[in-house]
Amino acid sequence: MGKQILTKNLRTELKETVQNEIKQIPELLKELDTKERLNVLCKLLPYVLPRVESVNFSLGEPTDWSL
Repeated sequence: MGKQILTKNLRTELKETVQNEIKQIPELLKELDTKERLNVLCKLLPYVLPRVESVNFSLGEPTDWSL
């Protein structure tokens, strides 16, 4: 078996395993107490929502946006 075929098969197996685990997350979360559930959700947030970056005012930028 070639290296590329092995890699493709491994990726396929890993993808299926991860998809199956993701399907089980709601049931697994129900088994956790509130603190543990919030901790897991906080760790998963970066994979669902983009990180918000702060916006800073720079010298020379307009300060009045009214029309």
